[in-house]
Amino acid sequence: MFKVIDSETETAQKNIALSRLARAITHSQGDFSLILASCNSVYSQQQILKAFKKLYSIEIKELFLPASVPTLYTSVKNAIGANQPPAMMVFGLESVEAINQLILSTNLVRDEFSKQFKFPLVLWVNDEILQKLIWLAPDLKNWAGNTIRFDVAEN
Repeated sequence: MFKVIDSETETAQKNIALSRLARAITHSQGDFSLILASCNSVYSQQQILKAFKKLYSIEIKELFLPASVPTLYTSVKNAIGANQPPAMMVFGLESVEAINQLILSTNLVRDEFSKQFKFPLVLWVNDEILQKLIWLAPDLKNWAGNTIRFDVAEN
């Protein structure tokens, strides 16, 4: 059985999620916080980012991870250099070849994130990556609090 989701409902839910994301970023500026944004489509992630930039004047540093990236911490550190951005969004976790190792290593150095980074870090995840975080790095996942979901859930 297929369920039809009203496009107005979908738009309203995405706008609520955008507002939650903006609020989470705004309240965390100047401090480290881990924010998980969940969307199963890479294309939709980019559309959401465009909408976010249109609606909010928060400066976002974007980091697109290559498939061969060994660690998240080093990638973020190298991307920011000496300048701490107001916020950073990380894309591409779903295409990382050694994602289990990346998640495990990120969990091991999670305290370094809060020591070294004074900005909110948004990780874009899909359902598979979210499940891996829950199973492989529950401490890291718990830092993020509630995941901000952009995919419309079918009831």
